[in-house]
Amino acid sequence: MAQYAGRGVHGQTVEAIARRILTGEIAEGDTLNIAALQEELDVSLTALREALKVLSAKGIVDARQKRGTFVRPRDDWNLLDGDVIRWQFADGADPLLLDKLQEVRAIIEPAAARLAAARATAEDLTALDIALSGMADAHGDPAAAVEADLAFHRALLAATHNELLVRMEVVMKTGLAERDRLVHGRDADDDPVPSHRAVVDAIRAGDEGAAEAAMRELLAKAIRDVEKVRKVNR
Repeated sequence: MAQYAGRGVHGQTVEAIARRILTGEIAEGDTLNIAALQEELDVSLTALREALKVLSAKGIVDARQKRGTFVRPRDDWNLLDGDVIRWQFADGADPLLLDKLQEVRAIIEPAAARLAAARATAEDLTALDIALSGMADAHGDPAAAVEADLAFHRALLAATHNELLVRMEVVMKTGLAERDRLVHGRDADDDPVPSHRAVVDAIRAGDEGAAEAAMRELLAKAIRDVEKVRKVNR
C-alpha cells in the first residue's frame, strides 16, 4: 500500500487535497481552483500537478479540456485502495466506514480461516504462533498490540495460499488498525489471545468448520468491543 504522509511536499499536498475531498469540503463534481490551491498550500504548480496525478490514479479526480480538473463521483473512486481507506478515517470522514469494513471482514476472514485449516503449512503455523506471542507480550502497550494483531491477520490470509485473498490485506489492515487504535488500551483486563488462539488451534488441527466458527466468534467479539467504546463516548 502506497503511503504519502511524511514524504515531503508531495506527500503533504496529496494528503491535504485528498482529505478535503473525502470529507466533502470539496464535493463530488466540483472543479478545483488550481491557482487558489497552489497559493493556499504554498506549493509549486509542478508539485500540485504531481499530487493530482496520484489522486487521478486512485479514481478521485479527472481532468477535461475546458472543464479543468474536477472531483469524480464516489462510485468511480478506488475504495479498496489503502490510502483511500486511510484518508476516510481522517478528520471524521464517513463515520460508518468502520462498520463497512467489519462487514467485509465478516465475509472474508471466516472463509480464510476455513481455507487455512485445509492448506496451512508448518511455516504458516509458525507465523501465527509468533503473532500470538506478540499479542501476549504486548499487554499494556497499545501500539505493540496493534502490530501483533495486524501480524496475526496477515499471517491468516497468507495461510490460505490464495494470492487474491492475500491481496485483501491492503483493505483489511487499514480498517483493522483503526479499529485496534479505537479499542486497545480501553479495557486493561481484556485479553485478545484466547480468541485468536482458538482460531490457530483449529487451523493446526485441520478442522475447517471449527476454524471458521472460531473466526466468526472472534469477529463478533471485535464488534462488541467497538460498540462498548462507542457507548462510552456517547
